[in-house]
Amino acid sequence: MPLLLLAPGAGPGARGGEPAGKGHAAVIVFAAASLADCLKEIAAGYEKKTGDEVILNLAASSTLAVQIRAGARADVFFSADEAGMQALEDEGLITKGTRRSRLSNSLVIVVAAEGGAEVKSPQDLAGPKIKRLALGDPQGVPAGVYAREYLQRLKLWSALEPKVVPMESVRAALAAVEAGNVDAGVVYKTDAAISRKVRIAWEVPRQEGPRISYPAALVVDAPQPQAARRFLEHLGSQEAEAVFRKFGFIVLDRSVP
Repeated sequence: MPLLLLAPGAGPGARGGEPAGKGHAAVIVFAAASLADCLKEIAAGYEKKTGDEVILNLAASSTLAVQIRAGARADVFFSADEAGMQALEDEGLITKGTRRSRLSNSLVIVVAAEGGAEVKSPQDLAGPKIKRLALGDPQGVPAGVYAREYLQRLKLWSALEPKVVPMESVRAALAAVEAGNVDAGVVYKTDAAISRKVRIAWEVPRQEGPRISYPAALVVDAPQPQAARRFLEHLGSQEAEAVFRKFGFIVLDRSVP
């Protein structure tokens, strides 16, 4: 069955609770925008293998959390941060015992591949050549929150905050750099890897950067709880792991909650 993708920020609506066909189910997965490419591939393979349909709603984790709070139909939430997942769990919207931290990532500073600004260190972002810096919204979008945390640690945030152009997701920040609308951006390494229009000017060493974690869990009142549990199990499989690694994600121990 064909993989159905929803526009970023769009809720699945009534269709989400309907079965995909006789004996099969439609699993609604709310997932961070940075997972888009790998999840499309994982979901396509899973559909062929099981006959279940996977419906991906891709947006910033903070946007998806708002939708879940508002009652949008969702089976699985795959977030780019632990804080957002924890908040939903504290509110009783995540099924206890189903949450697992699947992946990690790293931050990079990117500039345009052609004619991009000369950036050799984070400190260069504070220089006069960088007038606009794209981040996921540092007030809520995980990639932006991680970037702010890192820049605060370097004592650069106060100098850079006036230059920040907050974006609705990390993919939007990447697009702003690609289009030349900003001088530089801070995105995940996995996002930079899919673009030929940007180059990595600086990679934040994992030991110096924020602890980036992608947890996945079953949403309370999931329309297809059993099918969702099967898909969650698949996300921890060696088959899914190979795809995550291919796209540059750091795969965490599958046995660790």
